[in-house]
Amino acid sequence: MTKAQTESLADKFIEKLREIAPDVDPIKVLRARAYKIQNANFLIRASNLGKNGKYFFGLNYITAEEIANLENSFVVFICGSIENSLILPSRILIDHLPHISHDRNGEYKINIDGSLRLILNGKNNRVECSEYINAWNLLTSPTKAVKSTAEESYHSVLQGRLLEIGNIRGYRTFCPNKSKVFNGAPLGQLANLDTCPNLQFSDYNLLRQIDVLWFREKDTKFIPEYAFEVELSTGTWSGVGRLATLIDYANTKLYVISDEFQKYNRVIRSFSEYKSRYIHIPTYLIGDLYAAERNLRELRYEIGL
Repeated sequence: MTKAQTESLADKFIEKLREIAPDVDPIKVLRARAYKIQNANFLIRASNLGKNGKYFFGLNYITAEEIANLENSFVVFICGSIENSLILPSRILIDHLPHISHDRNGEYKINIDGSLRLILNGKNNRVECSEYINAWNLLTSPTKAVKSTAEESYHSVLQGRLLEIGNIRGYRTFCPNKSKVFNGAPLGQLANLDTCPNLQFSDYNLLRQIDVLWFREKDTKFIPEYAFEVELSTGTWSGVGRLATLIDYANTKLYVISDEFQKYNRVIRSFSEYKSRYIHIPTYLIGDLYAAERNLRELRYEIGL
């Protein structure tokens, strides 16, 4: 299926949804084709029936993980026409991903058979999905209350990824938002420090509010190596200000994670004396780095090196 055909099917699906409930909006913080309708969030994929009698969908793990971390979320697999749509809760897909083939880049080869059953590795291994076929009500009449916006959930995803990367690299990690969740686990469990170390040359009240911190432990001391502020729906001023409490630690790298580079530039000009200390990173690069770190860890484990 060409990209134009995929886009056409997705557009038709959105048009039909808007006939039922007009408030369908793109989720701007995600790069994938994802939308919000009422209290539901969903990702769209489309495919035609192949010569082997299967519908094939490529889906990167990072994209699947991001949508699965949104509350009340679904992956919509349009199989040939919008009247043949599998509206699958994202958690079901995530739970079955370990049993679906993928390459080293985390690209999963998702196949759905003519009866709209999810095909897993192994002979005749299928997941019955009949209750989710054309289940428009899951999107248009959600009964599950949503506590977090897409921006808030994605903020937690980025924090969780930064904690995981820091842990893989052997740092001591801290995050103040202990109850926020990433991949089903509270961020407080992912961080390997329960409390933020108190540093001699830093305002502790500001330090312990920084989104993610990586420390190197030396003897009984904690040395701040990396500090990260994630800025999505809020302004950049507060994050840059919190990071400034580490200015006296010359070797600490200070990162602002956002997709608003122009806004970041306007703010950082006001800190001209310390501008060189700050580094801006687009959010998607954190996803790319996280995927690479996970893949490298798995490869090391696989070959024992």
